[in-house]
Amino acid sequence: MSAAGRDVDADAWGIVPGYHDIGGDWHETPPETRAALVAAMGGGTPQRAAVQVARPGQALPIAGPAELALEDGTALTVRERLPPDLPLGYHRLQPLEGGEPTRLIVPPEGCFLPRALRAWGWAVQLYALRSDASWGIGDLADLRRLARWSRDGAGAGMLLVSPLHAVAPLLPQQPSPYFPSSRRFHNPLYLRVEEAPGAAEADLDLHALATAGRALNAARRIDRDAVYRLKREALELLWRRFRDDGAFARYRAEQGVGLEQFATFQALAERQGGGWHAWPEPLRRPDGAAVARFAREQAERVGFHAWLQWLLDQQLARAGAELPLLQDLPIGVDPDGADAWAWQDVLALDASVGAPPDFYNRQGQDWGLPPFVPHALRAAGYEPFIQSIRATLRHAGGLRIDHVMGLFRLFWIPRGMGPPRGTYVRYPSEELLAILALESQRAGAFVVGEDLGTVEEGVRERLAALAILSYRLLWFEADPPAAFPRQALAAITTHDLPTIAGLWSGADLRHLRAIGLEPNEEGLRAMRQRLATLAGLADDAPIAEVIARSHRLLAQAPSMLVSATLEDALAVEERPNMPGTSREWPNWSLALPRPLEQIEADPLVHAVAAALERR
Repeated sequence: MSAAGRDVDADAWGIVPGYHDIGGDWHETPPETRAALVAAMGGGTPQRAAVQVARPGQALPIAGPAELALEDGTALTVRERLPPDLPLGYHRLQPLEGGEPTRLIVPPEGCFLPRALRAWGWAVQLYALRSDASWGIGDLADLRRLARWSRDGAGAGMLLVSPLHAVAPLLPQQPSPYFPSSRRFHNPLYLRVEEAPGAAEADLDLHALATAGRALNAARRIDRDAVYRLKREALELLWRRFRDDGAFARYRAEQGVGLEQFATFQALAERQGGGWHAWPEPLRRPDGAAVARFAREQAERVGFHAWLQWLLDQQLARAGAELPLLQDLPIGVDPDGADAWAWQDVLALDASVGAPPDFYNRQGQDWGLPPFVPHALRAAGYEPFIQSIRATLRHAGGLRIDHVMGLFRLFWIPRGMGPPRGTYVRYPSEELLAILALESQRAGAFVVGEDLGTVEEGVRERLAALAILSYRLLWFEADPPAAFPRQALAAITTHDLPTIAGLWSGADLRHLRAIGLEPNEEGLRAMRQRLATLAGLADDAPIAEVIARSHRLLAQAPSMLVSATLEDALAVEERPNMPGTSREWPNWSLALPRPLEQIEADPLVHAVAAALERR
């Protein structure tokens, strides 16, 4: 049976008996792996929860009669069938004769997807996009400027942006955008300080800090810790002067408990240090009396962290108003971060997600991110998933879901065992997909599923049926771009793979050897030769010609969306991230080699844009 027709494994925990790897070989799940994963899920008996994907007019999923409480507060009595005009949304069905309520998810037929969608855009690592006004790191004002120029000067229709999510307010700052403390809130490093309320009046106070911040632009390697110190000092100065006209209070009320928990966590982390597991026991749960007392006593500091999120929300909204932003949702969260603290009861903190060994990563990958426990997430009415999707869609025109196969199954690795002893755990995919479609339609935002790597049979077909775009890369696809599917986002590479210049010049291979990795040299040579053949390139073609022709080749894709990395358009040889490394490579820390003002006038950037605009 294909993945599309199967939501749960026969195992009550969803742990598969084994799996086929990318080469088709079967791997049996070891008994010790299964035992460790059951323990990570809490042991005992899996929780049962009443959640149902429902359609208008269908027979009641429970024995009637029942009270149907609609999302808008309307209450109806239903007996045999749901109303034929049942609105989309999340509703509650309560048996009149007693018993547990059922949460109804009433979804649309699929995700939001304009039939005439056809656009191109830059893939942007925002931290790397610095302007002359930046304080050592790209910020939301830089994103707004890039969006306006890309729309008006280059004909772009969207921007694919690296995750902007929050990290802990500690030193050293977490560099990876795919290891967030929270997927509901944003990173204050991306604030343009000069656009915060009161900054114009505080010019003299901010001048020295701004000068020090801009001096950081001289180094290509981003010093997040220095940026953090300078921006925190400046923003604290402005917070002390801030007088609310009511807008901040309204935002805070709208965001509710989630924002208050997050802001409280930030204040606690500043006081207690990193790793909430090591905090005093009374502070380890967000619903404890000690946490409530701390929030009252430190109301000013909690307010500061909530205020930072309000500023980020405003600046992100202004960037999104210039051009649709395709926001990126990481597969998980930092086990020591804010979301893991808030949702610890639905996470398997003694396991992590990753990928099995394959052609490109022969030892497999452990991403260090704790997975949701499927039955516990369901028992929570999927609220953590709903909130993560909804928050990432805020001010977005689209959503890219990292490792979208995780909506069907995730590769779990028990703590201390390593990827070769991991296995897959299944998720209730139809319910997760129903939520995704509902939130996509409500936000008016399309969805791209990053479906690279080991993809189970039936998954791509199910995603396509729900109007979720596939993700197709020139580096991976056997077919040329002209044969790519229409319902897809087409690109040449990603942040984890060689850039065009790195591949063509051989620099990527030299980098891999220099840091002690075992590169797939045959695969890289084949990738280069295939590019030469498809683009009609001589073996000694100059880099600029290779990049221009590669994008003219990409422009032949009939896909709804096409993206080009700014690294490729600037002939950057280094990958933004080198999988399998930590300190050996400056992961997520290399700025683009030229500031935004020069990027806007760069001839090669314009050649890439022209190739994609003409398609």
